[in-house]
Amino acid sequence: MEPASATTASIAFGRFQVSPHRRELLADGQPIKLGGRAFDVLMALIEAHGEVVGKRALMARVWPDRLVDENNLQSQIAALRAAFGAERDLIRTVSGRGYQFTGEVRVPPGSPLERAAGMAVQPAGTLPPTNLPAPVSELIGRDADVAEVVSLIGAHRLVSLTGAGGIGKTQLALAAARQILPHLTEGVWLAELSSLADPGLVPATIAAAVGLELGGDEISAERVAQALADQRLLLVLDTCEHVIGAAARMAEALLHASPAAHVIATSREPLKAEGEWIYPVPPLAVPAAEDDDFWRYGAVRLFVLRSRACGAHVSEDRHVAAFIATICRRLDGIPLAIELAAARGGALGIEALAAGLDDRFRLLTGGRRMALPRHQTLRATLDWSYELLSEPERVILRRLAIFAGFFSLDAASTVVASPELPKSEVVEGLSNLVAKSLVAAEVDGRVARYRLLDTTRAYAIEKLGESGEGERLARRHAEYYRDFVEQAEAALDAQSAVEWLDDYASQIDNLRAALDWAFSPHGDAAIGVALTAAAVPLWIYLSLLDECRSRVARALAAIEAGTNADARGEMKLHAALGGLLMYAYDLKDAVPGAGAAWTKAFEIAESLDDAEYRLTSLWGLWLFHVARSEHRMALELAERFCALAANRPDPNYRLVGDHMTAISLHYLGDLLGARRHLERALDEYVTANYTSPVLRFQFRPHVQARVLLAWILWLQGFPDQAMRVADNSVEEARGANHVLSLCYALAHACTIALWVGDLAAAESYLGMLVDQSARHPLPFWAALGRRNRGVLLIKRGDLDTGLRLLRAGDYGVGEGRVAWETITFCTVTGEALGRTGQIGDGLIMVDAAIDHCERIEERWLFAELLRVKGELLLLQGGSSAAATAEDHFRRGLDWARQQGALSWELRAATSLAQLLRDQGRPADAMALLQPVYDRFTEGFDTVDLRAAKALIDALQ
Repeated sequence: MEPASATTASIAFGRFQVSPHRRELLADGQPIKLGGRAFDVLMALIEAHGEVVGKRALMARVWPDRLVDENNLQSQIAALRAAFGAERDLIRTVSGRGYQFTGEVRVPPGSPLERAAGMAVQPAGTLPPTNLPAPVSELIGRDADVAEVVSLIGAHRLVSLTGAGGIGKTQLALAAARQILPHLTEGVWLAELSSLADPGLVPATIAAAVGLELGGDEISAERVAQALADQRLLLVLDTCEHVIGAAARMAEALLHASPAAHVIATSREPLKAEGEWIYPVPPLAVPAAEDDDFWRYGAVRLFVLRSRACGAHVSEDRHVAAFIATICRRLDGIPLAIELAAARGGALGIEALAAGLDDRFRLLTGGRRMALPRHQTLRATLDWSYELLSEPERVILRRLAIFAGFFSLDAASTVVASPELPKSEVVEGLSNLVAKSLVAAEVDGRVARYRLLDTTRAYAIEKLGESGEGERLARRHAEYYRDFVEQAEAALDAQSAVEWLDDYASQIDNLRAALDWAFSPHGDAAIGVALTAAAVPLWIYLSLLDECRSRVARALAAIEAGTNADARGEMKLHAALGGLLMYAYDLKDAVPGAGAAWTKAFEIAESLDDAEYRLTSLWGLWLFHVARSEHRMALELAERFCALAANRPDPNYRLVGDHMTAISLHYLGDLLGARRHLERALDEYVTANYTSPVLRFQFRPHVQARVLLAWILWLQGFPDQAMRVADNSVEEARGANHVLSLCYALAHACTIALWVGDLAAAESYLGMLVDQSARHPLPFWAALGRRNRGVLLIKRGDLDTGLRLLRAGDYGVGEGRVAWETITFCTVTGEALGRTGQIGDGLIMVDAAIDHCERIEERWLFAELLRVKGELLLLQGGSSAAATAEDHFRRGLDWARQQGALSWELRAATSLAQLLRDQGRPADAMALLQPVYDRFTEGFDTVDLRAAKALIDALQ
């Protein structure tokens, strides 16, 4: 993307037009007199595309050759507002930050401004989504570099910014990304890779940055790329060098999957990926020894402005400027080194600082400067900064390197402190390091978080290794985070989920680092086991299910190998594994493992007399038997759960027990009993955080109860009520911000809408289900979404495509899938096969489903299966087809009446009435169908009731 001032096309907004090449502003076609400086200010604001432009950045752009007073800028802003007249609000003052252009810019099609980004600029105030941090200071001396990177990303889909550590790759990438943001509908997303030790976590980190919150099975580059397919977005991969292979694979996968995506990578070396365009980031411009025009160079301006920001008085005396130029040259124009120098300039004085650099960087004067790797220049800068610290500050800095990512003041003071370095000195030293730009601080208004910059941490880790304190600090770090996550687990009941995540989620990198050490050859596996057991809720809430499962499995393997473990911790690990295995994609293979895990958890809970985990394990064993379609055993476990729950103070345990019982009764065909348990559960429901173990691994019990109630209401002949309850369950799950509960509610609501015949509602629910299962991603729910899509297509007349979706990945009846997920689709698939002439295949499928239901007493769908088989027999034809079909219709009627399933009864009655009519028996047909229809009190616009009414009218 070229700067607007470099284009030959005019730019319009409102009644105004700007001609950059003529440096002219027109209003209603008439030129307005405007000074050159004011015009430069206007173009800088327009080129920011609605972003706030800092005052210092504007002054650096408009007066690049000298430092000027802010009053000069204010006078140019005033001149622009006067030129705009009544539209003076086109330039808005943002207090404490700068100025913003609010006009809606129109760029001619095909102009460089549009071509570079691939689309027109978004209107002001409607910027696409992003997680880019807001700039806290201006980027000095990089205007040309930013413009070049923006132009490159417009022409090439993968641009890598390469260069030495501290050269400013990240800040340059962020500045370019902010300019590109208005042009990308799906936004710009920053993935920070600096804290990763495992390249395998690159896809998960990128997914989390974009907001996919990936969980479930192994997270690969291809899965992330497919989830982002066809999205117009820019992904910034920051600090790739230590995971460069994984970053390259991720970039290639994304660019292959999405032709509209772009990637900016920052790395000390190229990715060597397909289509990569490399931009070597240059150092800031420094004045040559013979050049006395100091102030136009970015390195000098950066030093002066950062020194003044630290409270130093830097005059514009030419003698002082010469020393500053010397310092900048000796630092090779590396921004980080210059900022570190500026932070000490006020204390040492400019001349003393310049003299100190002679000593510290003597290696640079011993030969050709370019013969030395640039990272050694950064190392020299960091060595110099390190030597300027007091001894306590040096100790604190190197010990802080043990933290991965953000850490709190409490964590720093606890882990870093020692007998010779009390906590009070750690707090003071940390504050000093923040002031000296060696530690970054982030304050969100409630708490402060800290982190070492990547290059600083790498340097400090070396110093930590030299000190011989590394292993001791690693142990203290792991012990701290073991206690930290145990505290987090205890806090679950005291905080809302939002508050809890805000307090604990940012520590996931430290948790990983602690676990990696604990299970290393030099670590302490007992700490790792305890840490893993306590950290399960955090992984679950972050939807990191696959990582959680692997961490839990490793902890259990350590226990099996002889690691001493607390029995309670082992119980938690087995319970966690049982719940996590129920999310596995290959549920058929995972279910047996889940059963073993839940059994072991129950045995330990019994030995510890732990009522809470006894309930948790009974719930898990119940779910295990439901998944295996062993509904009688599941009902027994539900009854045992209810008996134990009756003695618990939390009434929501009884809600869970009633829901478990209702599900089992429903599968067994007892609709009245199931509804009775559901209504009692909903009447006694008490709002809670859902943080007890029995509620962590599955769905919100209130949502589940509503969903099943909606299902039963439809079966009993109340379709309008069923739709209202289903929709309420979706809204409740959305309000709870619980992904699995939302998927559960959406899948069932979609099925009910399809049964009712409200295809628009089904489409809406399905769209949300597909979106949620892709974001997180959840393969079980994604597969269910595909099957519901198949049903929807069949309902709309596209039988072939619908059947392909329904039959893709078919697991067969009774092979370990939850019954409603498999059996439900058999009826739709069987009917569609019959309508496409594949009657034999349809009969095979329906017969298998009937046999399955008879064998395991799964009766809730039996009436509908008999009806569908009757329809298929009629299509097959033959001398006895009508009689056999009538027998199946009447058997279906009997089953539906026994269960009180009025909706199944109506369908069976309609099919039988059509057969009787076709046999010339209209009176019998009317006598059969009319009484069933008359028992309905609602839902007369639904598809089944309309079909029945049409047949009644025809019979009359």
